Amino acid sequence: MSDELNPAVPDEATEAEEPIKQRKNGLYPGVSDELAENMRSGWADTELRDLEPVPQAAETARRRAALSARFPGERLVIPAGNLKTRSNDTEYAFRASTEYAYLTGNQSEDGVLVLEPAAGGHRATIYLLPRSDRENGEFWLSGQGELWVGRRHSLTESETLYGIPAADVRELADELREATGPVRVVRGHDAGIESALTDKVTAERDEELRVFLSEARLVKDDFEVGELQKAVDSTVRGFEDVVKVLDKAEATSERYIEGTFFLRARVEGNDIGYGSICASGAHACTLHWVRNDGPVRSGDLLLLDAGVETHTLYTADVTRTLPVDGTYTDLQRKIYDAVYEAQEAGIAAVKPGAKFRDFHDASQRVLAEKLVEWGLVEGPVERVLELGLQRRWTLHGTGHMLGMDVHDCAVARTETYVDGTLEPGMVLTVEPGLYFQADDLTVPEEYRGIGVRIEDDILVTTDGNRNLSSGLPRRSDEVEAWMASLKG
Repeated sequence: MSDELNPAVPDEATEAEEPIKQRKNGLYPGVSDELAENMRSGWADTELRDLEPVPQAAETARRRAALSARFPGERLVIPAGNLKTRSNDTEYAFRASTEYAYLTGNQSEDGVLVLEPAAGGHRATIYLLPRSDRENGEFWLSGQGELWVGRRHSLTESETLYGIPAADVRELADELREATGPVRVVRGHDAGIESALTDKVTAERDEELRVFLSEARLVKDDFEVGELQKAVDSTVRGFEDVVKVLDKAEATSERYIEGTFFLRARVEGNDIGYGSICASGAHACTLHWVRNDGPVRSGDLLLLDAGVETHTLYTADVTRTLPVDGTYTDLQRKIYDAVYEAQEAGIAAVKPGAKFRDFHDASQRVLAEKLVEWGLVEGPVERVLELGLQRRWTLHGTGHMLGMDVHDCAVARTETYVDGTLEPGMVLTVEPGLYFQADDLTVPEEYRGIGVRIEDDILVTTDGNRNLSSGLPRRSDEVEAWMASLKG
């Protein structure tokens, strides 16, 4: 990474008076007047004049209209968020807030969507950083100037792309301080915007806005379903990539698997949708094993839980538990087939009009039956389920909503989510598992250290469901044949 100038650009009102602030240990002592003058001129016009609206522009307009109807007469403020420091002067890769991206299609740091009350509804404005200023040198002297981090769209370009009037976000905080009337803001993304509204908002009213936007995403539109299918299709290819290099993972570690899947995610999408779980051997019993630094050994199982995130920020969430050497042992197969049977029962329960909890209950019943059958817990099954005794080995819920967040719609009201009813357009995971911890003395020794989860992404349709991730085999014999074909 280059390490030269990284001065902070002065505020617009005082930029003529304040000297350029330089990196403490930069190699250049300053900028001469002659160099500053030279850098102001000689640049071509790069304005883009043939842009088309982003593909989801019609959908984002409908989403803003629904938001406007829900909160008439109130100013609504939805920030994208700011860059977060990783260390010293380096930042994490930016990911716009889900609420902001859902309503705009834009993913720029520091962006803010404002819906201001107007006759008949609201007037929307998207506040963004404009092109870097070449007159005051910001484009090459600021650490976030375009010569350092790349070109950003002009406000005019942004209006075309997103179908929303655009304005300079650097002026927004002052405007919000002067705002009158009721205001709501999505909290947790932009401290500066929240500070400007501190005397105008309440936590309770802001939470109502956040909850509404979470529940608005429960039912996906056609664009969203298409993006989720893209995410899943890329994820399927990522799993295929991993199977092809398992020998290299054995020679190194779980990180080879992590890196292999990440390559597919970055080539075909925006990123991974969450930290990949590349859990070999007993690590499969750690539900969110993301260290991915352990050995990969022949004879063990590999639990791979990973998802590609599309350029529009929709993520897949798929899990397969694979025999590293391509063949399940008898005990591994028995446990795997039990989880498969539980998943089959869960998927069958996903249909319009069913309760959200139904697929979980169906899967848990099968797993409880197996645990009683194997003598690991005392029956009858109804007693096990009533007391939740199966949870020692099943641990987690059997699924969750999926979308722009891997655990989408997380702040929706309980009555509309886990106590709600499934509708066409909802997308959820079905992911039962059995996990026998390496130190669990209540099970036979041969069980210890075996963890199995199978997870697919399921779309509720008008007549049942569709498995978006059906491109990956699930049945144990089909998994073995699939792995053999890829290795062959």
